[in-house]
This record gives sequence, C-alpha cells and structure tokens, in this order.
Amino acid sequence: MNTSLWYQTLKKPIWAPPAYLFGPVWTVLYAIIAISFGTVFYKAATKQIPTAVVIPFVLNLIFNAAFTPLQFTLQNNLLAAIDILLVLATLVWALVAIYPHMRWATYINIPYLLWVIFATALQLTITWMNR
Repeated sequence: MNTSLWYQTLKKPIWAPPAYLFGPVWTVLYAIIAISFGTVFYKAATKQIPTAVVIPFVLNLIFNAAFTPLQFTLQNNLLAAIDILLVLATLVWALVAIYPHMRWATYINIPYLLWVIFATALQLTITWMNR
C-alpha cells in the first residue's frame, strides 16, 4: 500500500490539519533549523560556545530525520510516537542549552517548538486512535 493511501486510511482527530499544509510548514521550519542549528554548529566548531551544547541539536536532527521513515516507510505509529517524543525532548534540551550563549537561537526556534508540540499531540492521538 502506498504511504499516502495508508496515511489517509488512518483514523485521525477532527483537528488534524490537511495533508497539503505539512509541506509549506516544514519548508519554513527547515529554513529556521538550517540557520539556527548551522550557527550553533559553526560556533561550537570555532570554540565560541562549548562543544557539549551541540549534543541535543545533533540528536534532534537524527530523531527528526527518523520520523518520516518510521511513520511512512515502516508504517509504525508506535515507533513514530516514541520518536516524536524524542524530537520534542531533544528540542527543549537544545533550546535550554543554547539560551545562555545565543538567546536569538532559542527565540527563532519557537515556531519549531510549537509545531513539534502540536505534532506530538497529533501523533500520540493518531497512535491511540489506531491501536
């Protein structure tokens, strides 16, 4: 079954956004991530901030990248739910870790944080509804 058809067959809450909304939202969020995370990596590489600050950013990128294969390739709602919780946890960790060094990097990621909170609620709900 193709992934688009599979996702359409899942039970979803009434407040789930239409599929066409995800592309534009993630385009904006990936631009924010590229600028802010890229700056964090550069500043850590040039010893302007502690290297340890990079750890939650790296983990966040890994967990973020894992979501789509878990959800759509494996079609595994439970693994996707666990993963989105890890995306949320590492994002909060990253924003707290970078705040003392680059406050703007925390502020610019507020839309990403809000979307991940929403996506977490959505994924947990979809997982529950399709158990």
